[in-house]
Amino acid sequence: MNNIEMVWQAYHSRLLSFIQSRVSDPTIAEDILQDVFIRINKRLDTLKEDSKLRSWIYQITRNAIIDYYRSHRESVEVPESLSMPEEDMTDRIRAELGHCMRPMIDELPTIYREAILLSEIEGVTQKEVADKQGISLSGAKSRVQRGRGLLKEMLQACCHLDTDHRGKIVDYKAKGGDSCKHCSDC
Repeated sequence: MNNIEMVWQAYHSRLLSFIQSRVSDPTIAEDILQDVFIRINKRLDTLKEDSKLRSWIYQITRNAIIDYYRSHRESVEVPESLSMPEEDMTDRIRAELGHCMRPMIDELPTIYREAILLSEIEGVTQKEVADKQGISLSGAKSRVQRGRGLLKEMLQACCHLDTDHRGKIVDYKAKGGDSCKHCSDC
């Protein structure tokens, strides 16, 4: 999607809603949206991976909103939700994907499901997983890693994931159809 008109059609409504949820004045929100699309238009040809488009656009949008608040620093305070966008976004995404993950966990083979439930849901150490399952520590680590790998495969089959340079999920979109039986609510 390297055409600015296509990007406008695909994102302008969602971006305007995103901006309006952070800026109370609709006129200012429209101005920020225009600024966002000017920035996108100037840099669209520098985007190397189309799969990163959505997260790239939202990062530009967050930066434009922050720039607005900085330029009006005397009269307007930057909302906390923008000063820590990664944490807020991570919490939102974690909550939304967590809802989808539970049915996926339930589909794991028993040995991996139990290891994941203990380590990831109940928060016990992998040593405690080993003790509870009567296996070695390396066996427990292997089961947890294999379970995570299977969950990642299920999630990637279900959703398109946008990640940052560290591999953290910054955004996602359910693929829908038969591949997305777990994420009907996402």
